[in-house]
Amino acid sequence: MILRVFRYTPGAPERMQEYRVEARPGMTVLDALVEVERTQDPTLAFRYACRVGMCGSCAMVVNGRERWACRTLLTALGAEEIAIRPLYHFPLVRDLVVDMVPFVEKMKAVGTAFVPSHGAAEFALIGSDSLERRQIDPTLECIGCGACLSACTMVAHDPRFPGPAALNRAFTLMADSRDDGKVERWAPLLSEDALWRCHGQANCTEVCPMELSPTDSILRLRRRAVMSLLRSHA
Repeated sequence: MILRVFRYTPGAPERMQEYRVEARPGMTVLDALVEVERTQDPTLAFRYACRVGMCGSCAMVVNGRERWACRTLLTALGAEEIAIRPLYHFPLVRDLVVDMVPFVEKMKAVGTAFVPSHGAAEFALIGSDSLERRQIDPTLECIGCGACLSACTMVAHDPRFPGPAALNRAFTLMADSRDDGKVERWAPLLSEDALWRCHGQANCTEVCPMELSPTDSILRLRRRAVMSLLRSHA
């Protein structure tokens, strides 16, 4: 099997480089990259940590789709040639490694830090069978891999757009009765380049390895925004 891997070094032109690997049963894209780095080309740079589908640090674009390399079996791709490139819309560091700082900055831009209510109890419980909990639970498992930003066409079009992950996180806080930052958070969310910029193509939902739907979170945020605006003008 041939791996066509994106190569980049600062100051040098981008290029694709080919490596041959034997696709063994159960071999993942990450396994193949590790084998190439250890036996063929020690200069190949990529990022990984857990290797078992928990950390998300090995997110990259494999055969045109955002995936976690550690969860992607070579045989499941059904091709003799595999193209591997770094995530889109992120600054390149080297080869398959991208700079995640913009991801963090987009999170900060819409106030994705929990703001505890003044005088709140140390432990504020929300029942597991409550409506609030059922609304929030499907949105919680984002681990910040960046796949959704890479797949989002609006991130490419408007660099000020916070992106699916940030808006998904904002929804979890706006739906949380314990959070006291809602009033301040509406300002960035309702700005020209945020909540209303999403075109609802659902690319983010399609590629999310955690099977979240940032698209649904954005739609829910929009409904809350409309209700908030209606109440303020009542």
